[in-house]
Amino acid sequence: MNKISELQREIGQLQEAVVAHAVVDQAIGVVVALGGLRPDQGFEVLREGSQHTNVKLRQISEMIVAWAQGEQLPDEIRTALDEALATARSA
Repeated sequence: MNKISELQREIGQLQEAVVAHAVVDQAIGVVVALGGLRPDQGFEVLREGSQHTNVKLRQISEMIVAWAQGEQLPDEIRTALDEALATARSA
């Protein structure tokens, strides 16, 4: 029974990882379209925004995807992303 519980937990973690990866990929697409960047630069913008706001990458990605769908983006996140976009564009 213990092995079944371990496998169920592992399946749950894998499912969460797939969802998180999809959300991050969608957010990269938003940043790439917004900034006219390459995908690797889009990921870097997300990473920098995450580090400067102390918000997990998945969470900041969820906020960006929601923002692209019309929701409000918190000012702190917007400022960090604008700064990261400016850095990426000048590189």
